[in-house]
Amino acid sequence: MSLSVLLRIALWILLLGGGLVAGRALDARWFGELWFSPVWHAFSLALGMLLLWLVFRVSRNTGRTLARKGREGKLPRLETNRLVTDGIYDCMRHPMHFGLLFLPLALALMIGSPGFVFIIAPLEMLLMVFMVVTLEEAEVTRKFGQAYEAYRRRVPAFSLKPRCLRMLFRSSDVNHV
Repeated sequence: MSLSVLLRIALWILLLGGGLVAGRALDARWFGELWFSPVWHAFSLALGMLLLWLVFRVSRNTGRTLARKGREGKLPRLETNRLVTDGIYDCMRHPMHFGLLFLPLALALMIGSPGFVFIIAPLEMLLMVFMVVTLEEAEVTRKFGQAYEAYRRRVPAFSLKPRCLRMLFRSSDVNHV
């Protein structure tokens, strides 16, 4: 794996771990009653598990597409050397990141930390969007040049269009457009 990929993984771990710690600190200060509510925990656990399942489904679907279409020759795991612009990538430039944006919220819901759910996870999600539209975009532009610039002008980074969301969440077996 490249240094860039390793740094991103380390950042994810830091964000998720830091979110857990910061969320619990907020819970102790402001959300104590909700933290001890069994109804809240049952609801948030179920919702968190559903959201985590959706995050993994998006990651699996988009990861398989990138592995099949974005790689030519021998490359380290999680690396690409071909620009993929069809299928779900015709709807949004960063479908995997779109799905992964919800990972902090899924984890926060599963552990039932209101501070993490309502404050920390949304802030982490905003930070991730910022990193995608700045760091990731710059890296991909360097890698693919003018082809990516043309693609970037035509396709949004993320999309909430129903057609795009259906493509994002459907079975990966159908996703080889």
